[in-house]
Amino acid sequence: MGSIHYRSSTLLVSLLLACGGGEPAPSPAIGGPVSDPGAANTAPVILFIGTSLTAGYGLDPAEAYPALIQARLDSVGLRYRAVNAGVSGETSAGALRRVEWLFAQESPAVVILETGGNDGLRGQDPDSLGANIAAILGAARGLDPSPILVLAGMEAPPNLGERYTRRFREVFPEAAEKTGATLIPFLLEGVAGVQSLNQADGIHPTAEGQAVVAGTVWRVLGPLLAARAREREGPGR
Repeated sequence: MGSIHYRSSTLLVSLLLACGGGEPAPSPAIGGPVSDPGAANTAPVILFIGTSLTAGYGLDPAEAYPALIQARLDSVGLRYRAVNAGVSGETSAGALRRVEWLFAQESPAVVILETGGNDGLRGQDPDSLGANIAAILGAARGLDPSPILVLAGMEAPPNLGERYTRRFREVFPEAAEKTGATLIPFLLEGVAGVQSLNQADGIHPTAEGQAVVAGTVWRVLGPLLAARAREREGPGR
């Protein structure tokens, strides 16, 4: 993942707070499907595991990027059901603790993992973060059938030192390579530090910011789903 530079450590701390640091975490529960119930509930599941960035802190659930991904899916005729399992304030260790329960509730066709921002905010060991991410994705890969895996990269605050931020950054591509996940280099690309795309607290993306995030995710997810559809059609079709 390429280096991403910011003008101040304050901006990066605010960026990582967007993952929910300092917020009370709710009980670990899966959010409802973000499309209409009924027949759609039989569609393959795209499970979004993440922090408040995924949960859509401060917004209507319909404005969070998983809901916007559902709208994209519907618009192009891809039959999937997006399920938002974001939990504000969660670290990678917390995400790891609940994945067994999550996978018992849903058998996902796609797992999109967004975690690590709160680990960086708290200065936790990047190697532990990498191990947690690899364990989460490894558990997903072990499901039958094995889902498509997508990992969203994050950044650490520079006030923790160049060595820490560099090692933190390296964790995500390493975990993606180890587990066969496709990497989104930086989930908040084009949003972090842009005042008009963040809420009044300067921390959490606005609805417009979430739309940018959805576009970032879709640029990776869309081609993966299209390739899966071609595989199902088989050769010569």
